[in-house]
Amino acid sequence: MYITPFSLLYIFHTSLSCSPSAGPGMGAPLVTVAIVARTVAQLWGKPLLGVNHCIGHIEMGRLVTGATNPTVLYVSGGNTQVIAYSKLRYRIFGETIDIAVGNCLDRFARVIKISNDPSPGYNIEQMAKQGSQFVELPYTVKGMDVSFSGILSFIEEVSQKMLGSNECTADDLCFSLQETVFAMLVEITERAMAHSGSCEVLIVGGVGCNLRLQEMMGVMCAERGARLFATDERFCIDNGAMIAQAGWEMFHSGQVTELQDSWITQRFRTDEVEVTWRD
Repeated sequence: MYITPFSLLYIFHTSLSCSPSAGPGMGAPLVTVAIVARTVAQLWGKPLLGVNHCIGHIEMGRLVTGATNPTVLYVSGGNTQVIAYSKLRYRIFGETIDIAVGNCLDRFARVIKISNDPSPGYNIEQMAKQGSQFVELPYTVKGMDVSFSGILSFIEEVSQKMLGSNECTADDLCFSLQETVFAMLVEITERAMAHSGSCEVLIVGGVGCNLRLQEMMGVMCAERGARLFATDERFCIDNGAMIAQAGWEMFHSGQVTELQDSWITQRFRTDEVEVTWRD
């Protein structure tokens, strides 16, 4: 899946339980790619590197935007984390305690039958631009953490009734959901910035290409005298280049994954990776 045969190393996009190489994902694709990477590495005598998926997003974002030491908001269908670098680790300051924000949006799209073409999140974003009535939804921030399952349960319960009685439109629900969940993300990001003394924010992950999220985060950054760094769908959505970039950084800092250590697991946290390529 994310093999770069032209490079000096062979990187498998996977989750390993042994530091320093790791990254979350679905079991079957991870196993498949790990087997291919091990085989090619042995056949061609190349180094093997296991790359953390989350770290791949961060390093691609840093490379493309030029952010130096940002507070990172990592938002996707499988992850929601606020991260900052300190002492050879990407430290998690806050995260979802249940489902990821992207999963919340995708499941909401199925509830009100929004198309998957080109993606549920993109279609929600476009529909939200037409919304004018704000529907109050549960707002759940717990310290540095957020929860999206209650919001989803509430909107699943009331959406059909509200739409059927013309209390609001589907566009209004999209607008209200975006405003609520994005406000929660901006709040915990600002709190992490205050704690770490950061003056930069970097948004990565598939949900990060949402322009409304970038706009709301930009307002917060402007009020704090900070800078916002974000990219478009070419770099926010999962891609092989981000895995190659993280692997390149790891390789040049002396990291290599031994063959006996290249087994996979579906769970490995961002803060368990030793970031040897940063000061």
